[in-house]
Amino acid sequence: MGSAALLQSLKESILGQAGVKAIYGEPISAQGKTVIPVAKLMYGYGAGAGTGGVGSSNATGEGGGGGAGVRTIPVGVIEISDQQTRFIPITSRRKLAGAVFAGILLGVVLGWRRRRRR
Repeated sequence: MGSAALLQSLKESILGQAGVKAIYGEPISAQGKTVIPVAKLMYGYGAGAGTGGVGSSNATGEGGGGGAGVRTIPVGVIEISDQQTRFIPITSRRKLAGAVFAGILLGVVLGWRRRRRR
């Protein structure tokens, strides 16, 4: 199989799996609400092939290979009720900002203590 055919085969395999159901999970209904899980998907693929021998002119050679990877990250849920439809993220921006601020503060304190010891 040539490199172009191998890449095409990998592409078709990945695109066959990439669809709405890969991003949005099965709806779950309870207590008058429907919740739909939402994820972020990342696909990557690559392939290579070779022909011809190395060294001798009558040596025959051949090669090929390919691979693909998928990464799924849950990002939140869509909540549907009689009153409203809303997206609820899994991570809170407020918590993330607090963690960044705490990290900066810790770095400043440790740097200040290090300077005082010299």
